[in-house]
Amino acid sequence: MAKIVVADDDADIRDLVRFKLQQSGHDVVAVGDGAAAVEACRAELPDLAVLDVMMPGMSGFDACRELRQDPSLAGIPVILLTARAQETDIEQGFNVGADDYVVKPFSPRELASRVTAVLQRSGV
Repeated sequence: MAKIVVADDDADIRDLVRFKLQQSGHDVVAVGDGAAAVEACRAELPDLAVLDVMMPGMSGFDACRELRQDPSLAGIPVILLTARAQETDIEQGFNVGADDYVVKPFSPRELASRVTAVLQRSGV
């Protein structure tokens, strides 16, 4: 079981992701924006963060960038989960340090599989 921080400003998507990941046996901390995600990562030191890109205040790109710049958080794998599907958006996601990029609308089963794959690659 991994500890996962999920950040999405859409409560329905946040609840769906939390439910699916909990159903897969993970401990999930769900928050509503990027700044709260960074704070939750500092407090929880999770095994993985799943971040929406378009959130009020701090975006998922900015949150990922901040995690990568903090030596104590830089090793946390990040999956970006977003409706931004242009090639430039995906490229930007990987450039800020994301480990994977999932486009909305998404299959909860596929997301769970990608979470498992990223956790396995990171040794969790």
